[in-house]
Amino acid sequence: MRHLPLLAALTLAFGSSATAHAADVKAGQVRSAACAVCHGPQGLSMQPAVPHLAGQPEIYLIEQLKAYRSGKRANEVMGVIAKPLTDAEIENLAAWYSSITLRVEMP
Repeated sequence: MRHLPLLAALTLAFGSSATAHAADVKAGQVRSAACAVCHGPQGLSMQPAVPHLAGQPEIYLIEQLKAYRSGKRANEVMGVIAKPLTDAEIENLAAWYSSITLRVEMP
């Protein structure tokens, strides 16, 4: 119990730094113009070898873009595209694409 104040202080310290930047969906939409060539303007690709981004989980998109940026995940095009992205730009892009709601109609 005597370590509780220390634990609370650490939680506040790390928690506040983790939420220091809230992703900006609108900024992500603007930044996604460069992605539209391959992934489509609404994140729905028309190319068979290019994945849809619309509706993907935000954390998944962040992890993949960071992996492309670092070279951990290799793709000739995505490596070049992701290399200059900042963490904030990646978070904004992920926020934009994950905010797109897909509607599936059944026949």
